[in-house]
Amino acid sequence: MARRARASRNRDTTHAGVPASPHIGRTLPFFEVLDEAQIEKLEGQVDWIIQDVGIAFRDDPEALELWRREGANIDGDIVRAPADWIRSLCAKAPSVFTQHARNPDRSVTIGGTNQVFAPIYGAPFVRDLEGGRRYGDMDAFRDLVRLTYLHPNLHHGGFVTCEPCDVPVSKRHLDMLYAHMTLSDKPHLGAITEMSRAQDSVDMAEIVFGEEVMEQNCVIMGNVNTNSPLLVDKVVTEAARVYSTRGQGLVVVPFILSGAMGPVSTAASVAQAMAEAMMVCAYVQLLRPGAPFVLGNFLSSMSLKSGAPTFGMPEPVISNYAIGQLARRAGLPLRCGGSLTASKIEDAQAAYESADSMHSTMLAGANFVLHAAGWLEGGLCTGFEKLIMDADRLGSYQKVLSQGLDVSDDALARDAYGEVVPGGHFLGCAHTMRNYQTAFYEPKLSDSENVESWEDAGSQDMRARANARVKQMLAEYQAPPIEDITREALEEFVAKRKEELPDAWY
Repeated sequence: MARRARASRNRDTTHAGVPASPHIGRTLPFFEVLDEAQIEKLEGQVDWIIQDVGIAFRDDPEALELWRREGANIDGDIVRAPADWIRSLCAKAPSVFTQHARNPDRSVTIGGTNQVFAPIYGAPFVRDLEGGRRYGDMDAFRDLVRLTYLHPNLHHGGFVTCEPCDVPVSKRHLDMLYAHMTLSDKPHLGAITEMSRAQDSVDMAEIVFGEEVMEQNCVIMGNVNTNSPLLVDKVVTEAARVYSTRGQGLVVVPFILSGAMGPVSTAASVAQAMAEAMMVCAYVQLLRPGAPFVLGNFLSSMSLKSGAPTFGMPEPVISNYAIGQLARRAGLPLRCGGSLTASKIEDAQAAYESADSMHSTMLAGANFVLHAAGWLEGGLCTGFEKLIMDADRLGSYQKVLSQGLDVSDDALARDAYGEVVPGGHFLGCAHTMRNYQTAFYEPKLSDSENVESWEDAGSQDMRARANARVKQMLAEYQAPPIEDITREALEEFVAKRKEELPDAWY
């Protein structure tokens, strides 16, 4: 296709009152639960899986041929390789990289001590107080993109914030990409479910950023799952050939329900997740050394009575801490966790499970957090109110991570003690007046007033307050600026591809 030169950028980052929302630069130390002996034992298990058990690369002869040509041991579709070789290949992936956004001030740095929050991904249903639970559609999808753009505590747009089920599967990725690229100027992911859809994502990103910029920088990423246990299918390897060979990012996440797609023990499932992801990372580096890669872990416990996944339980919490240590030892950026719950609505179960899951994600040091906001019903449903409630709490995590405990001279407030007499109060002293606007994080949705004030305001619970906030945000939304030449080129590309593609609903 013809490539268009990249036009100059409007760098106004306060358009429509939306503050820039860069990633978090962490100052809080990582929470590390494993000692050296435990780490070495887990790494030995990872190496054993890679060398002796092997990982299947299925339905993609081109991937197997690459492994064979590079010297791996191929038995049918099972790939085995020396663990030190696989680790040396993984070392070629950058430990820190930047995904550039259409607005440069919203670009995010992934890896190291940086943490990036993105919303839920992949839910076929949506829910809000007025409409209840229903299939997602393009109207809901666009509103979720707008809300994610507007919220300063969400740094990244994700991609499938809900499935727009009113558009054919064969074409919906085009409308979704266009929405992300025009309704927001935050970074986002691309499609992966079929190789041509991944290629459309890369081609549309090139329209926005230009070929030269894209050749030297990561501007889009694909997020894929291995088919646990121990299987990498062609969705993963073909996505890698599209994204990674162009120098774009690939996030690879083994999705393991312990007791089903992995052993019932958490340690074995953590090692399996590492082995699966590292084998894909090695494959990516064979395609293009230095291509950005994010190692993922989505480990969940399950009800052994019903088979349903459970969230916020102690086993996934521990897995977050363990995988964080292992990923840092491997030198790879990490994706895990989120505000996860099996609850169907924003109730106490949702609050407890989401808080436990997200808090361990924060402490573990996940560099890229998909599902940080909006997740309900085990990931089957995106809650509009849940999105805003979760994002509201992300601000408190951001303060903990990036600021820690301030022990500066001003924070120790010695002048205040010279002003306030014993038995007095600090409410009106100079130190309080200097700092009161920034001293404490104030969540927008929490009500800390007395009961009389709460009753006078209508006795609203947090769901109702979040619903009102959603309506207010959407009413005030203004799209970020985009050059006419870029918008027109995107529209032309989408129209042309839709003409070429037959409608398909599966």
